[in-house]
Amino acid sequence: MKFSLACLFSLLISLSGLAQVQKASQNSDPFFHIDSVLTSVLKDQHIAGFAVAVVKGDQVIYSKGFGYRDVENKKPVTTNTLFAIGSSSKAFTASLLGLLRKEGKLTFEDKAVDVLPQLQFYNDEMNNQITLRDLMAHRSGLSRYDSSWFLFNTKDRDSIIARVKYMQPKVGVREKWFYNNFMYLAQGMIAERFSGKTWEQNIQEKFFTPLEMTRSNTDIKTFQNDSDAALPYTLEKDNTIKKIDYYNINGMGPAGSINSSVNDMANWLKVWINDGSFKGKEIVPKNYITEAMSSQMVMSADLPDKHSDIFLANYGLGWMIGSYRGHYLVEHGGNINGFSANVAFFPSDKLGIVVLTNQNVSKVPMIVCNSIADRMLNLKPEDWNGEVKAAAAEKALQVKKETKKMPAPNTKPSHPLKEYTGSYTNRAYGTIKITFNGKDLYTRLKGEKIIFKHFHYDVFDPRAIDKNGKVDTDQSDLMFNFTTNVEGKIQGIELFLDGNEKPVLFDRDADKK
Repeated sequence: MKFSLACLFSLLISLSGLAQVQKASQNSDPFFHIDSVLTSVLKDQHIAGFAVAVVKGDQVIYSKGFGYRDVENKKPVTTNTLFAIGSSSKAFTASLLGLLRKEGKLTFEDKAVDVLPQLQFYNDEMNNQITLRDLMAHRSGLSRYDSSWFLFNTKDRDSIIARVKYMQPKVGVREKWFYNNFMYLAQGMIAERFSGKTWEQNIQEKFFTPLEMTRSNTDIKTFQNDSDAALPYTLEKDNTIKKIDYYNINGMGPAGSINSSVNDMANWLKVWINDGSFKGKEIVPKNYITEAMSSQMVMSADLPDKHSDIFLANYGLGWMIGSYRGHYLVEHGGNINGFSANVAFFPSDKLGIVVLTNQNVSKVPMIVCNSIADRMLNLKPEDWNGEVKAAAAEKALQVKKETKKMPAPNTKPSHPLKEYTGSYTNRAYGTIKITFNGKDLYTRLKGEKIIFKHFHYDVFDPRAIDKNGKVDTDQSDLMFNFTTNVEGKIQGIELFLDGNEKPVLFDRDADKK
């Protein structure tokens, strides 16, 4: 077949036009090539799986699952796969108080101890000053005390909240921002008191049902038994993906026990970027929406650093607030055993992004959220995946250089092991009950069976025992140091908890006669 010069010229013009159309299409489509980018994140971050949904206005414009919800059985993540969202639950809990305020049942300036009598603080000054707004914005002056609920969990909320009375403040009320999960437990209990219903029932009736969040729940058993639930994983030092157990935080539920999918969470985001409404119906009062995503407390200076256009770290009511490359960002992350999450929205841009993963303390929600935001906001994309990958490699080198704590040689416990048994209590945390089976010392933490391995002197290394009876081989960061009184009898346990420079003392309970 022969072509004339005219035909050839016409063909070249057509191909050139087609290329320009394709290029224009690529430039106008923020999701062009995004699947490839996110697949690279899955591989480079050694993550089991994740799901993402993007909301623009009142429409979901992108949703997809990547990787596996069950690695061993190669079950893929879908947009309906359930993940634990951890502290991304806090915006739900705070919103319950927003609804109660609308009903005239409380104000955010009410004293917390008046609204919830079970809640008492360390001193009268705190009791007289701390308001509901202080609880919501983490302005109580109390540091995290997370080991209290994490190591000594119970479903009895009255029992957990009673520990707050024994928690010593780091600073005065409203002097400095300190994240404290107990303050969100208190809010959930306040909602229970005024409604006569459990926090779980309130979340279902006020949010899940009207928002058509049919996949979402607040119960660990319902979560575990779901046919499309993600299994929890962590990443070992050699980048091996390891399955871990689900963790039931039922007692502290209002601070972080919601389980959801990206499709369901997209409906929650629609509320926040549409003035509190969903399908024309008010879910959360508009004035509360504005207040919740406004700065209530400075978290830190967070000055421009490597990225000069990212700065500011403030807290609203259940939300964190920042400036992302010239755009107002409202977001909240979430971490609970084997799961990480990020729920974010840009109110001025009517844009929302939710990323849920089944990997412990993962950077993937941030990487994916930022990667999509760059494209949706017409910004020059940063290599967020490459940055985190490089930082992880550098950290891995540092870890290799670190050495394990070495025990002093030729030491032994000062007493027969049986004399270490008993109950040891710190009222801000809980009780450690130590038993002896004739050979070894045992206890339970986080609901797990723990065996004590002698380290040196009266210091013991607690190792978890899995369901198959296998003992953890890694050295624990939480060493138990048994103390004695002037008579030489075992009287307490010292533990370094929550980053404190001084050990926390658990006193041995008097023997019951």
